[in-house]
Amino acid sequence: MTIINPDALGIPRGWSNGILAPAGGRVLFVAGQTATDAAGRVADRGFVAQFETALARALAVLAAAGGRPEHVGRMTVYVTDMEAYRSARPRLGEVWRRHMGRWYPAMALVAVSALVDPDAAVEIEMTAVVPEAPEGGDR
Repeated sequence: MTIINPDALGIPRGWSNGILAPAGGRVLFVAGQTATDAAGRVADRGFVAQFETALARALAVLAAAGGRPEHVGRMTVYVTDMEAYRSARPRLGEVWRRHMGRWYPAMALVAVSALVDPDAAVEIEMTAVVPEAPEGGDR
């Protein structure tokens, strides 16, 4: 993936303005993930914990397709409380680096009035470009 950040747009902080995917990759669309457990329940009500669980779930889908965090080209984060997001930014940065390292895809953060699960505060969806599987190694 090649990061595209035109100088005229200034230096982005915590995202990239564009990501150019390499030819020959497979596009993976990851559905919005919330902080649910395997039984479909949101166990933790804390904003940072929900963000981390939602991100980990989205990355689990990516890993199952043979991808890694640096294959994520686009991510949208939906939050029900923008102020909770803003006040948690330092802790969210720690969570981000633990899961994504220093890779920042093209991103959007959207405040919504509610998510389908009434206990969910965060939902994360992503699009990734996973390299072609090696010969004889279809996924």
